[in-house]
Amino acid sequence: MAAFLRLVVFGFLILSVIYVIVSFWSRAVRRRKLEQKWNDTGRPGDKETYMTEGMEQYDRSLRRKLILLIYVVPVVVVGTIIYVTNFM
Repeated sequence: MAAFLRLVVFGFLILSVIYVIVSFWSRAVRRRKLEQKWNDTGRPGDKETYMTEGMEQYDRSLRRKLILLIYVVPVVVVGTIIYVTNFM
């Protein structure tokens, strides 16, 4: 039981670090693409307003929600491996 608890705690910590890194990386990529698009389209309007609206759209996007799969996929894989190993 102690080994399972250790797996859960360290697994959660590692997945949290990975989630934070991927989340920051994804936001940086989106921000870079917005800046590039703003420069390519002839700089319409205020840059800060354009960037703020673009990042608000990103916060509501499916991509942002899919990053949460970082927690789900490993748990399902480990659970499946444990089930197959012990009960099949």
